[in-house]
Amino acid sequence: METTGGATAHIDAGAGITPRAVPIGDYGFLSDGETTALVAPDGSVDWMCLPRMDSPSVFGAILGRHAGTFRVAPTDVSVPVARRYLPGTMVLETSWGTDTGWIIVRDALILGPWRHESELSRTQQRTPTDYEAEHLLLRTIRCVKGEVQTIIECEPVPDYGRAALSWEYGDKVYHQGVGRAADWDLQLTLTTDMRLGFEGSRASVRTLLKEGDTRYIALSWGRCAPPLTYDDAYGRMVWTAHHWQHWLARGNFPDHPWRSYLQRSALTLKGLTYSPTGAICAAASTSLPETIGGSRNYDYRYTWIRDATFALWGMYSLGYDWEAVDFFSFIADLAEQDEDLQIMYGIGGERDLSEYELDHLPGYANSRPVRIGNAASKQRQHDVWGALLDSVYLHSKAADHVDGRLWPILAKQVKAALKHWREPDAGIWEVRGELQHFTSSKIMCWVAVDRGAKLAAVIGQDAAASEWEMAADEIKADILEHGVDERGVFTQYYGTKALDASLLLAPLVRFLPADDERIVATVHAIADELTEHGMVMRYRVSETDDGFSGEEGSFTICSFWLVSALCEIADYTRARRLCAKLLSFAGPLELYAEEIDPNSGAHLGNFPQAFTHLALINAVLHVITTAELSDGTPYDKELR
Repeated sequence: METTGGATAHIDAGAGITPRAVPIGDYGFLSDGETTALVAPDGSVDWMCLPRMDSPSVFGAILGRHAGTFRVAPTDVSVPVARRYLPGTMVLETSWGTDTGWIIVRDALILGPWRHESELSRTQQRTPTDYEAEHLLLRTIRCVKGEVQTIIECEPVPDYGRAALSWEYGDKVYHQGVGRAADWDLQLTLTTDMRLGFEGSRASVRTLLKEGDTRYIALSWGRCAPPLTYDDAYGRMVWTAHHWQHWLARGNFPDHPWRSYLQRSALTLKGLTYSPTGAICAAASTSLPETIGGSRNYDYRYTWIRDATFALWGMYSLGYDWEAVDFFSFIADLAEQDEDLQIMYGIGGERDLSEYELDHLPGYANSRPVRIGNAASKQRQHDVWGALLDSVYLHSKAADHVDGRLWPILAKQVKAALKHWREPDAGIWEVRGELQHFTSSKIMCWVAVDRGAKLAAVIGQDAAASEWEMAADEIKADILEHGVDERGVFTQYYGTKALDASLLLAPLVRFLPADDERIVATVHAIADELTEHGMVMRYRVSETDDGFSGEEGSFTICSFWLVSALCEIADYTRARRLCAKLLSFAGPLELYAEEIDPNSGAHLGNFPQAFTHLALINAVLHVITTAELSDGTPYDKELR
């Protein structure tokens, strides 16, 4: 199929995206806790990195059509009849109807029972569970009516489309191929009950499926043996589906019409969690643009310290204490080992996230550059200490104790906040322009010292508690003097009148009481003046020197923050309406990218975005908690 600049299916140009590019929000998301994949509606796996979710891609067609893809579909149809996840799972089902029949394709990254019984895992750092990734992408096909001519084309191109892979037959004659590339450590094995053929780097199948026929194809890259029969493949698919359903059943979800959004968000966050370390990957992709054709394209396959507070809040609120403990342990390990805490790390704890550009890739819908790594990892952002200390505070409340190892960690981070809070920084949005005294950064420094004082009091460090409480009062006084304009509205940074959506966090972190007139004025100012069609922008690019040119879409996390903030200030009707609107913009599989174009509703930026789903959980639980049932009884759920 001919395409332009990344991605492989068709959309209407009226949707605001270059024609013939798959809408970002239409991708399906697969995960096994170690790697992830994005599946287009036309049956193509357009993005998958091996062996980790932040490794170089083997399928990269989302960023350039020659960077690799893996398609299963009828020969003469590119638009499926329906797509869904099997309820409560990460198993994607695509139904295809043709003039002659129907087939159903199911895709999953397979999970199996824990198998390291005679040797230690080389990657596992957290407490093992009963399952682990089998390093296997499995695709099953069932013909349910008539007959359908079906094709499979698997063309991996390792190293972001820069390495040449070649196939040769394995020991299963025409039913198995082995793929290798020079100077590449991995080996791919393609196993199927259909007949394979090879044309250069492409492995393909052409077969006529008749009613009742079942087939499978499995791409594997580890030591776990692939399935050799359909029954084996089907059994592994069922095991994986049951695992996800059992995992979801551990959560606490309200009986509410919006329950499915909470469940899909929980599954997505679990899918973005790198199981060996507990780190949450900010997104599964790199360089999906914030503006089509623009340069605001970043690599988000890392973990941000600032996500810690919302991640722990969301996990504990939904009942996923184990996942919260694992992520907290990952953050605590970093804080314990790292004298100078970075704002982000690799999902294995790596510090070096050097940024470079891949000039050979045209980017999604011709949006350049394609970036690998993230230069913002070296920025000075003063919100990091507040995010860490707030996560310690939330963890201690949920666990009802403070781990002895935490006192040196929290003391070090409080001292860092006290040392630097008077200095300018790059802010939460990682601007690459001039450093400023960002108000939200000052607020998060206050959070660091305030939470430190509370924790010190709990563990009997009375002198530190008293000292830090006074220091927190000093920071708050400085913010109220310099970070509020004559209208009584918190501003983006000291000395400006510009607004910033990050200030919606002020009531959520309890900087001031929610009914304080400055909080109320700020929330309403952002809702009225920093929105397009009701969707919240991070800031006005015309007012902020962020080091880039061009426009950007509305940041969905900010819109969900506004929902939560409106609930905090008791503007419940407006909060419910906005929340309903935001949920209506979900992708067809209830997934969210980083941004939403306020004019077209198209999803923009990296996908799926962990921070967006975390903010969704917070917002939806806020609305449900403050909503009243028909009998006038409110939902009883503590938010913090």
